[in-house]
Amino acid sequence: MRILAALVAVCALAQAPYKDARKSPPEYEGPGKEEPSPSGLTEVRIGLFGPSDPAHSEGHTIWLGASRAIEEANRGGGYHGLPFRLVSRWSDNPWRAGAAHVVQLAYEDQVWAIVGGIDGATTHLAEQVVVKARLALISPVSTDRSVNLAGVPWMFSCMPEDDLLAGALVRALAGHKNLTVISATDHDSRAFTGELKKAMASRGLTPTYHFEFDPGKGAEQAAARAKSAAAVVLVAGPSDSAHFLRALRTSGFSGRVYAGPWVGRLGSLEAAEGVIFPFPLERVPEGFPDYAAVYAYEATNLVIAAIRKARLNRVRIYEAIRADFLGKGARPVRLATVRDGRVVILPQSGTR
Repeated sequence: MRILAALVAVCALAQAPYKDARKSPPEYEGPGKEEPSPSGLTEVRIGLFGPSDPAHSEGHTIWLGASRAIEEANRGGGYHGLPFRLVSRWSDNPWRAGAAHVVQLAYEDQVWAIVGGIDGATTHLAEQVVVKARLALISPVSTDRSVNLAGVPWMFSCMPEDDLLAGALVRALAGHKNLTVISATDHDSRAFTGELKKAMASRGLTPTYHFEFDPGKGAEQAAARAKSAAAVVLVAGPSDSAHFLRALRTSGFSGRVYAGPWVGRLGSLEAAEGVIFPFPLERVPEGFPDYAAVYAYEATNLVIAAIRKARLNRVRIYEAIRADFLGKGARPVRLATVRDGRVVILPQSGTR
């Protein structure tokens, strides 16, 4: 009995940690704030760790949103008459060349902050560089919780994290008894699937089957394996989601389809008709191609506002961004679907 009482006491302590790092973000308290603004500049550069190619399958709307913010800022006078300029560096093989591109942004291009990457994996990569360069990094679209749990004070994320997105999705799954989960094996899909399974378990839901496929291949085979399910939950990036959904419809599947937030990206919308997914905005924005463009626009505007407030000093810019983030709560998550190629917010029933 004494051992049991001790275990109960330990569990009680475990439920009330001394400090929750998620509620007290780390601060930078080192040097650099005293450095003066440089003279002789002809422009003020903001980095984008993402592609500038308007035809890029998954990153182009991030470029569009960030570029729109820059254009508007320059119409408003720039920074004391100096124009802002968006400097993009990118590689479609980020693990081979991505870190070098972030280094170039930080040291060769001399940007004052960086917006990027285009997903959780590339944001993790950039995070390793900015902490050494003492340079603020704002991720417009990463939902991976571990990005912010790493304790890097220079790192900020705009979107709701996977636990909130997965929780909203699971509330829509109540009542389904034959659920098949289909997930890709990329970094973001694995992270989201982990949170999805936790949320499902908390509601007594267990998938009948769980199939995985590698990004860029295997979507058609996964669709064939899922065609007899009553309901499918898809977790994959925009391109892989589109490939899977097209193959699933071709197979004759007639059940309900649920998915992660990536089907709300431009590269997947046309294939996502009728799919239910967590949408990371309160309303469908006008004038933006998708939510990634909205968040890139907001992230770039946060950098611009910080520069105007703090002057051209990386540490002061970081502090201004941090103050802005501390004043904001988590973004609400809404359930949505796609009708005629457009996102439609569904009536909410307790969805955060």
